[in-house]
Amino acid sequence: MLDRMRNIGIMAHIDAGKTTTTERILFYTKKIHRIGEIDDGEATMDWMAQEQERGITIQSAATTTWWREHQINIIDTPGHVDFTAEVERSLRVLDGAVTVLCAVGGVQPQTETVWRQADQYKVPRICFVNKMDRVGADYFSAMQDVSTKFSVKCVPLQIPIGQGNDFEGVIDLLEMNEIRWDTATNGETMIVVPVSEARRAEVEMWRERLLDVLSAESDELTELILEGADVPVDMIRRELRKAVLQRTCLPFLCGASRRNQGIQPLIDAVVDYLPAPHEVPPAHGFLVKKEEDVSIPCSAEGVPLGLVFKIQHDREAGALCYVRMYSGKIKSGDQIFNVGKKKRERVNRILRMHSNKSEPMESVEAGDIAVFIGLKLAQTGDTVGSEGMPILLEKMHFPEPVISVAVEPKTLSERDKLKDTLEILSREDPTFTSREDAETGQLIISGMGELHLDVLVTRMLDDFKVEARVGNPQVTYRESVTATAEHTEVFNKILGGKENTASVTLRVESLPRGSGNRFVNALRKNQIPEEIVDAIEQAVTNAFSSGIQYGYPCVDVGVTLTAADYNELTSTVFAFTSAASLCFDEACKKASPELLEPVMNVDILCPKDFVGEAMSQVTQRGGMISSLDSKPLIEVIHAQSPMAKMFGFSTALRSVTQGRASFAMSFSHFEVKKGGLGSF
Repeated sequence: MLDRMRNIGIMAHIDAGKTTTTERILFYTKKIHRIGEIDDGEATMDWMAQEQERGITIQSAATTTWWREHQINIIDTPGHVDFTAEVERSLRVLDGAVTVLCAVGGVQPQTETVWRQADQYKVPRICFVNKMDRVGADYFSAMQDVSTKFSVKCVPLQIPIGQGNDFEGVIDLLEMNEIRWDTATNGETMIVVPVSEARRAEVEMWRERLLDVLSAESDELTELILEGADVPVDMIRRELRKAVLQRTCLPFLCGASRRNQGIQPLIDAVVDYLPAPHEVPPAHGFLVKKEEDVSIPCSAEGVPLGLVFKIQHDREAGALCYVRMYSGKIKSGDQIFNVGKKKRERVNRILRMHSNKSEPMESVEAGDIAVFIGLKLAQTGDTVGSEGMPILLEKMHFPEPVISVAVEPKTLSERDKLKDTLEILSREDPTFTSREDAETGQLIISGMGELHLDVLVTRMLDDFKVEARVGNPQVTYRESVTATAEHTEVFNKILGGKENTASVTLRVESLPRGSGNRFVNALRKNQIPEEIVDAIEQAVTNAFSSGIQYGYPCVDVGVTLTAADYNELTSTVFAFTSAASLCFDEACKKASPELLEPVMNVDILCPKDFVGEAMSQVTQRGGMISSLDSKPLIEVIHAQSPMAKMFGFSTALRSVTQGRASFAMSFSHFEVKKGGLGSF
């Protein structure tokens, strides 16, 4: 059964046509009986009210369909850069991906982001060039764009019959057929005829190029070509599949999803070339009991092991935990073990999801994706499995939130409801955090961008019916140190008639930008009890999040425990926790603390006539232009700018370009803020 399963994701830049393509796949595989359009707010995979209103995908939606007796689990991911965490966690559990490109725009800024994420998780992919019916469409230019930017061997499996307004269909280079779609049947009927003589020379040239690329991978195929023999189509498919699995070449197909052209060959390509769960390298885990790394073969007979990659709140069922199974089998009603939290939980029900609808399942096996109901403690990135053999799968890493707003309940009675809602939302979305400001008592929520926070605030007010006032967006800063300093803190207090003593020496130092915080225990083994070391580490970890001068979280700070005085009679965990916390604060103050501000990558897509105006908008805001890409109809400006200066940029850009430019912004890095917190 495993070889008849595909776990795929559809990934692309915003507006390349991911959801439209997914909608057609579901229609032709008979999963749905009517095509819903995004523009009408009726797309199956965009089921959230806000997705329908805004015409964008916000949450990755999962569904399962069947084609040629193969089970295909599809995850439709968002294209907007603010929802990059949704893409990240989807790619973590996928075996293959379909990259959708716009035939006019080619590789766009967010395409590069999702491509890097897919490279990180070594996901094999195929490319579908969409919108071939648009004016300015250029299939070969899009292919060249991918080849140049990502240094991959691009192999066309099809070439288009006409482009733009003249687009009629495609030519299959393997079967040497022309394929057109009948508009009367919504593209369900394909008209297949042999290649016409007028096009044969061009088609032969592209087929030779395809065989040339594959011959570099296969001696058997090379021999046939040298002998001048016909190469069987089955052999081409077999060699192409091997090359895709090894990620040595990238097959290209094309079509126009909105006009129902090109979808069936794309689904065939998913089945023919993308891997089954057991064909990708085994997952890596950490065997907790033996403290060693292990690889986990994808087998239903193995130890039960799954990864919670997404959590969604349902008003009636509670938390829906999306789980990708890597090994073994879990049945409805089974007790499972949350390895990271070291807690047992019960799976009350298992569901197969279709967007926001579901059907019950008896059990779920290795390689499959399902939803567990009943897990109360699970969070995104948690490993669930067997208590007898606890294996911890590699965690997912998410970017830091860069923008915040203050939220206040309208009445005191709403405060608890607001806190509960924020807890649910942050459990669903790892890039959304909330904290209480120690000075003002306000609740501060943080996210990846203005759109991200706007969507979450709208959900809070509309879906959860929380009565709250929301402030204006603010930049989320970070704090760090620039020097190395050491401090010793002695704690001695009598509490409840009992003496509590502790002495801790910590050294703090600056780490390279982007490397994160680190705690190192430099004491000899067994110099002090293990629970005391754990208490010190916990206190330092908590101190990282509460900042140094301004209360912003710390980044890139290294802390080393160099000395500790422990007395069996008077030392307590409480004393060491307090001493470590005070010691960290004092050591950081000595180590020249600094404030860091988020710097954003800004990619502007702009008509050639307005390039000067668009550039000047960025430079006026303290931005630096790094490069300029020329496309047939537009210029792409790549720049970096401080986040604090980018509020209102959208309106300014639209006004100087007559509403014809658009931009995408993503977090790049933190940089020292000149002039401290008071200067803007």
